[in-house]
Amino acid sequence: MLRRILPPQGPPRLLALAQLAGAVGDGAFIVCSALFFTRIVGLSPTQVGFGLTLGWGVGSVAGIPLGHLADRRGPRGTAIVLAVATAAAIGSFLLVRSPWAFTVAACLYASCQSGLTAARQALLAGLVDRERRTEIRAYLQSTVNGGLAIGAALGGVALQLDTREAYLTIFTMDAASFLATALVLRRLPAVAVPAAPAQGAVPVVAAGPKLAVLRDRPYALVTFLNMIMMLYMPLLSLVLPLWIVGHTAAPHWTVSALLVVNTASVVLFQVRVARGVTGLRTASRFVRRSGVVMLAACAVFALSATGASAWTATAVLLAGAALQVIGEMTLSAGAWEIGFGLAPSDKQGQYQGFFGSGAAIARMLGPLLLTTLVMGHGTPGWLLLGGLFLAAGAAMGPAVRWAERTRATEPPGPEPVRTTPARSDATPEAAGPEPLLASGC
Repeated sequence: MLRRILPPQGPPRLLALAQLAGAVGDGAFIVCSALFFTRIVGLSPTQVGFGLTLGWGVGSVAGIPLGHLADRRGPRGTAIVLAVATAAAIGSFLLVRSPWAFTVAACLYASCQSGLTAARQALLAGLVDRERRTEIRAYLQSTVNGGLAIGAALGGVALQLDTREAYLTIFTMDAASFLATALVLRRLPAVAVPAAPAQGAVPVVAAGPKLAVLRDRPYALVTFLNMIMMLYMPLLSLVLPLWIVGHTAAPHWTVSALLVVNTASVVLFQVRVARGVTGLRTASRFVRRSGVVMLAACAVFALSATGASAWTATAVLLAGAALQVIGEMTLSAGAWEIGFGLAPSDKQGQYQGFFGSGAAIARMLGPLLLTTLVMGHGTPGWLLLGGLFLAAGAAMGPAVRWAERTRATEPPGPEPVRTTPARSDATPEAAGPEPLLASGC
């Protein structure tokens, strides 16, 4: 089992352990936070929803400059500081007594999480050979899902106790998990950053604008299409629980069964699925196939409300969940290759921050969009959602080919160097410092 979750020894193994530490804390936090803020703090669901929406909106923007900081100051040092900052942001939730304080804490938390994700992606790009990045990213995803499952079980204990002290213990554990993440990241080798040219010297490659990703229209289109595909994220956590309770005869425990199917499948099979991606062309095909499978999953979920018996409805829902997780794993493998492969090697931080903003926007807009479609329109809503997945998956191939053509006219950037130069993130003191109520890639 461990061989399915953890990558080989060396930097990939340390990256996985760093993500595992944070995922355990986040898994416990995710299942407890909503009740803590509403039952213990006294916020209304609307106030919590507004704070989270604004927080992820700010986080989706903040990830780009924080990723750029990782490019300039070094991804390891930036990731360490942002892991510590994330721990502090989690601790700030314990001081929340009003809606505005919760909104500020949510913005801080989401910004640190988005920046940390971008810095870790840049760190992976700098420490792992290009042809192995998607495979190692698949290992990391399996590790994250395993950690979330462990954390969710711990959070379930706090839910059963349902006391202020139990919830505070979970928050403290989550903050400590990100401090542990920072300690593991310190064991990684530093990644070299481009040295500034001497005064009067002519650089070999033009540096370009500081935030070049904001002018990269093909990459923006790829990110937008991936954002549409990432709308699958609120399905299991929000839409399907509401659908099961309000529109099917399935027992309520089916919600937990679907989560188990999803988490276990990613842990066991994500690495195997990712090995089929060997380049941008195969990655585009994987995303296209994901759109087809997601459409089929939506159609099956719609069938669960046809008035069948409880056991038939449960079987249909489990079949839909199996299709959904196949589409999820196929999408993830293709999207990782595309996000890394189209980014300049010296700007991975800002490009990964921009690419990751699609997931933050999907978390922000997805609940409202999907509940409106599915809960408001039933079967037509499911089919329209599936059509969105199908169209976005089909459009990814042409978008990637456009991006490849624009890069064919530019000199390739240098491959990351895994040595420690004079200017590196070995000393992160100059540097500035994964998801609230949602899971993600």
